[in-house]
Amino acid sequence: MTPLPQKTAWIQKEIDALKAAGLYNHIRIIDSPMDARVTIDGRSLLNFCANNYLGLANHPRIRAAAQKAIDEYGIGPGAVRTIAGTMSLHIELENRLAAFKKAEACISFQSGFAANLATIPAIVGRDDVIFSDELNHASIIDGCRLSRARVVRYAHNDMDDLARQIEATPEYGRRMIISDGVFSMDGDIAPLDKIVAVAEKYDIITMVDDAHGEGVLGTGGRGIVDHFGLHGRVDIEIGTLSKAFGVVGGLVAGRAEIIEWLRQRGRPFLFSSAMTVPDVAACLEAVNILSDSTELVDRLWNNAKIFSEGMAQLGFDTGHSATPIVPVMLGEAPLAQQFSRRLFEEGVFAMAIGFPTVPQGKARVRVMNSAAHSSTDIEQALEIFGEVGRELGVV
Repeated sequence: MTPLPQKTAWIQKEIDALKAAGLYNHIRIIDSPMDARVTIDGRSLLNFCANNYLGLANHPRIRAAAQKAIDEYGIGPGAVRTIAGTMSLHIELENRLAAFKKAEACISFQSGFAANLATIPAIVGRDDVIFSDELNHASIIDGCRLSRARVVRYAHNDMDDLARQIEATPEYGRRMIISDGVFSMDGDIAPLDKIVAVAEKYDIITMVDDAHGEGVLGTGGRGIVDHFGLHGRVDIEIGTLSKAFGVVGGLVAGRAEIIEWLRQRGRPFLFSSAMTVPDVAACLEAVNILSDSTELVDRLWNNAKIFSEGMAQLGFDTGHSATPIVPVMLGEAPLAQQFSRRLFEEGVFAMAIGFPTVPQGKARVRVMNSAAHSSTDIEQALEIFGEVGRELGVV
């Protein structure tokens, strides 16, 4: 092996340290469509890793819509929309999403991460302040950093602490409260109704990242704003098309003037090409499917209920989740990785998650339920979790 150059030798030391601490990410290679079962290393495994909440990632209607759009429009948009023009498909998707979410307007981005990076710095800057839940997603954290606004963290879902932090920070210009809607590692839901009440009391902009609420919460999967009946009272709603919608992309829905401003000053919109044609067509069909029926959303929640109750009966600690995200709390990262490996050997694909994604001592195997799972899938998964849990002394 070629000797490492001195200037980058430290990187290998850091990688070795991650491995020694049980924090190194081993990425599995999948040789099949993303579905209830996936093929890895030539084996068929039950898939409890994906954010494919509604099983749309391999849905025949979505595949057909993407293929048809390629025949009509090609594949790529050619350049950024402000330079090369925008395709009618993108406008159609944004209008459909705005109607679906009962918002004044909507703009699409390349990912939910890009949507946060676009929105936060466009709304607040150096002389402003952001009140951010301490467990907010990395994309929110990075968007806050890019904005150069002062960031004041408040205790997780603690409205009393949020009010105290606001009272203690009166000297700034524009002010914004940002929270995840569903917290992806624990599966709990932000008290958005209470956040909005605080924001309205102090006349502060509200922004919620509903990445894990899209297609999950609300009537037919319309999200957390619909879940709490807050239409017109939440200024900015960030969403993703990469999870429950089964495709890729991000969205910002909300007040018309905010969406218009993002078209003028949202940097990922201005300086990066738009979503590809088949992605946009696939997302449009996903909206159609959700608009047609609540069947997939209902099935998702039924599967999640069966799995959560089964894990509780087995004696697992699954935290305080109120959604189809089920964290199996194990504590230390090496145990979580060992648990995940044994699940894999027995036929369940469910990855361990440790620091820095979650705090030290809070490592877990995160289970993502899906409408694609059958009742037999859930029963088999529970049996395997029970066997591995008893073997490793977890239950």
